[in-house]
Amino acid sequence: KPLKSFHWSFFCTNQVWNMTLLLLDRLENLYRSLPPLTFISYITFSTPSQWSKLCQSLSHSLFHFLLTLCVPGMNAAVRAVVRMGLYVGAKVYFIHEGYQGMVDGGENIREATWESVSSMLQVGGTVIGSARCKEFRSHEGRLKAAHNLVQRGITNLCVIGGDGSLTGANLFREEWSGLLNELVEQGVIEAESVQKYSALHIVGMVGSIDNDFCGTDMTIGTDSALHRIIEVVDAIMTTAQSHQRTFVLEVMGRHCGYLALVSALACGADWVLIPEMPPEDGWEDKMCQKLSATRSRGTRLNIIIVAEGAIDRHGKPITSSYVKELVVKCLGFDTRVTILGHVQRGGTPSAFDRILASRMGVEAVLALLETTANTPACVVSLSGNQSVRLPLMECVQMVKVQKAMDQKRFEEAVKLRGRSDGRRHVPFTLLCSLLPQSNFNVAVLNVGAPAAGMNAAVRSAVRVGISEGHKMFAVSDGFEGFYKGQIKEIKWADVGGWTGQGGSLLGTKSRLQMELSPPPPADSKALGSALQAFLSLLELLMARGKYDEFCVPMAMVPATVSNNVPGSDLSIGADTALNAITTTCDRIKQSASGTKRRVFIIETMGGYCGYLATVGGLAAGADAAYIYEESFDIRDLQVSVRRSHNPCPELSNENSNENYTTDFIYQLYTEEGKGVFDCRKNVLGHMQQGGAPSPFDRNFGTKISAKAMQWVSKKLVETFRHGRVFANTEDSCCLLGMRRRALIFQPVVQLKDETDFVHRIPKEQWWLKLRPLMKILAKYKTSYDVSDSGQLEHVVHNRPKESDASVAM
Repeated sequence: KPLKSFHWSFFCTNQVWNMTLLLLDRLENLYRSLPPLTFISYITFSTPSQWSKLCQSLSHSLFHFLLTLCVPGMNAAVRAVVRMGLYVGAKVYFIHEGYQGMVDGGENIREATWESVSSMLQVGGTVIGSARCKEFRSHEGRLKAAHNLVQRGITNLCVIGGDGSLTGANLFREEWSGLLNELVEQGVIEAESVQKYSALHIVGMVGSIDNDFCGTDMTIGTDSALHRIIEVVDAIMTTAQSHQRTFVLEVMGRHCGYLALVSALACGADWVLIPEMPPEDGWEDKMCQKLSATRSRGTRLNIIIVAEGAIDRHGKPITSSYVKELVVKCLGFDTRVTILGHVQRGGTPSAFDRILASRMGVEAVLALLETTANTPACVVSLSGNQSVRLPLMECVQMVKVQKAMDQKRFEEAVKLRGRSDGRRHVPFTLLCSLLPQSNFNVAVLNVGAPAAGMNAAVRSAVRVGISEGHKMFAVSDGFEGFYKGQIKEIKWADVGGWTGQGGSLLGTKSRLQMELSPPPPADSKALGSALQAFLSLLELLMARGKYDEFCVPMAMVPATVSNNVPGSDLSIGADTALNAITTTCDRIKQSASGTKRRVFIIETMGGYCGYLATVGGLAAGADAAYIYEESFDIRDLQVSVRRSHNPCPELSNENSNENYTTDFIYQLYTEEGKGVFDCRKNVLGHMQQGGAPSPFDRNFGTKISAKAMQWVSKKLVETFRHGRVFANTEDSCCLLGMRRRALIFQPVVQLKDETDFVHRIPKEQWWLKLRPLMKILAKYKTSYDVSDSGQLEHVVHNRPKESDASVAM
């Protein structure tokens, strides 16, 4: 009996015929050994290598997936795994209530459908439940779980959880053959089942707000927890400033201080206490001196962040109540304690977590497709801005932090936690340490349109510069202020409280036509904020031959909501804009779902760059995203109109097409949807540039600016000769950007050829590879390019030596 439906489309070379014969042969063998496959629908591959991968995946003993969830806030991952699994023709099951549901079986294991994961992205927690299960830790419990899986023909598991959950899954995998043999001996299953379901394949995704898993820069759920913390801190700071109070905030982190350290960076806290880096003896006096010095400079509040597992050098707990009593006793400050508790685990997922979970979910499905009997269980991780696969047990075995802490080897504990925590503590120390001396004069200015996180970057640059011994100057209103001489010295206390402020407190304006060099390749008035700064550096660099005054080190950090800076995958301000888009889409979806017959066309910013529309569409679950980089015509719009009866918004970039504008699309939908659905239009406009910066942008701005200032300090020393600074090489005028896994300095002159100045975008943009993912999750018939999928690596080799990928949060 043939498959119920099988359709393919392809664009290949002359190897297609042989590959097709091989595919049909393997399908025939596969079909004889499996229950009937319902469908493998509309898979489009563009190269023979991708056909080969498909052939290998179809030769697996079973083509089923299991999804079990061990922590809350992972609905985006659930949705991605289910829809990608269905897209490749798998039969997908939910296991409700985690391992408990696997042991209990019955109604806890249910088949998932496309519609069963609709409207899940914006929902916090987990819709399929999670529960601790002591029974699964026993051999008898795992035997029951194996029986329940074999009954449904499930031999592929996607496990979302922490190191304990993933370790349990790996143990289950190792015992699988023995468990099946026991079930045969007990007469529970047939002997043929042992051969038919001989191997259990496992892929893990890490879900933990503590971000305490080795091998990944960011775990799913951490960014949302940071959002909850920063929302509380921002609210508290207003009352603290009004009453001149000191607040002690206790955040989660029994064994890991990530949330405490990053939230301290993001809110500009005065002091932070974390388990991995206990303070030296006598820290109480040092902390009180720091708080007193801050107040003496005119600050009306103090913020102290304490991780719940904070300890001193002797292992004695440091509690928030103890810190409060210490401040009251020594300084007499009006002090309050706020314990955030489980509020950090709740709420709507942030845009970052939705995108991360979606990418990891799809990558987990691809990893299961490619696994073999000899492939070790792997965990899907994030390194910088790239997906990687790491052996599960290598990651688990690297987590020896608690043992090192128990033995008071705290420096080793920080190293075991990963490069990220150690490198975050360095800028925090610099931002809290005032070393008054004068060496070089360094100026800071903002260029172009405002972007949330600019103020955090300026604060970081100023304070790190002062800590490096420089005299810092602030330039108001960008290059126009520079031209007019609006330059004044800026001191340590002047940037206090800037971290959480939106916009640009220094002021920022479009660049001037300097006429110091040949005309730029495009009309300067048409350039976006990022390109304005970039082109300004190019002009200053070329003007060095005429003016020696420009022979000084110059560094640019990317700051624009459009994320269109050449040489950088990420820009300050883009994450805040994405959260604004996502929040708006969530509210719009509520309105649309109330009527069941309404479609919203939403216009995003970005100029000719479709980053916000694409990634915002992925985070919000949009049905379509129209952008300039991917041309579309009336036929594409017709397809979208026919699909537009679900309450999913459709995003359009502001310059996506000269003729098919947002107004045109709206009018087309309005006309064609008569009698089927209503259509509404929303232009988000400059609200995407406003508001308080997200934790990501605060942290990214702080980290990248601190690194840029340290680079400037190094170059100043290197180029100081005969009583003056003289820097005239290309590598003394650089842009600091995130490239895949690392933050790297790139001479701006080398980036010139990578830039499309006419359309204000880089010629190559990494996020375009997310377009197929967005379409697949919206049920479009499209191809998925697996050329950039993660490859199995070892933990010790998963990033370059000089990588600072942790700055991607």
